[in-house]
Amino acid sequence: MSLLEIDHLSCGYGHFQALFDIDLRVEQGETHAVIGANGAGKSTLLRTICGLIRTDPDRVRFEGQPIGQVPAHKRVGLGISYVPEGRWVFPSLTVHENLLVGGHTRRKGIWTIDKVYELFPLLARLRNRQALGLSGGEQQALAIGRGLMANPRLLLLDEVSLGLAPVVVEKIYEAMPAIIEAGTTVLLVEQDVGQALKIADRVSCLLEGRLVLEGRPSEISQEQIVAAYFGV
Repeated sequence: MSLLEIDHLSCGYGHFQALFDIDLRVEQGETHAVIGANGAGKSTLLRTICGLIRTDPDRVRFEGQPIGQVPAHKRVGLGISYVPEGRWVFPSLTVHENLLVGGHTRRKGIWTIDKVYELFPLLARLRNRQALGLSGGEQQALAIGRGLMANPRLLLLDEVSLGLAPVVVEKIYEAMPAIIEAGTTVLLVEQDVGQALKIADRVSCLLEGRLVLEGRPSEISQEQIVAAYFGV
């Protein structure tokens, strides 16, 4: 049994269908990257997994349990944590207070505030600063740290590199091995294909809401990725 199982998932927003008949498996302890161009349905997939978009109960299963109709806050309690695109930290709260909010479920696990500060030393130095005054990279580190404070079994990361300078992206990705080594399963949505392939055990490519390519990075050629990404 896979940690996350998605079967024949089709969903969207009102009359707009964003995903078509998606089948996906994410295994315990792996890092699975979902790549694709803008509008491919990547963020919709994560929003469906975390509960912001409801679907038929059996379309999404977590540890064998159907969760398609489980509210988002209860999925956090089950061990699913979502770091949204655009970071969405609480601007009026300090770094430390943002992290405390992330740990409100009190799930047991290795991730504590001290552990997050160890992972992102820059946050320790900024602990008393309001999130509004942070740079984009600092906010991204804070958003990931806040997600980890829920001690998730599955961490959903949406567009980690979006809007950040390459040097900042490198710094953020330097923390990923420690997250993975801690046993956290990661499902990562990323437009930066190079970064995604560096850390992923498996990669899936979405094109216009459909899954068009899946496999291990070592098994997929650059030509296949380009063809799937652009639909050529």
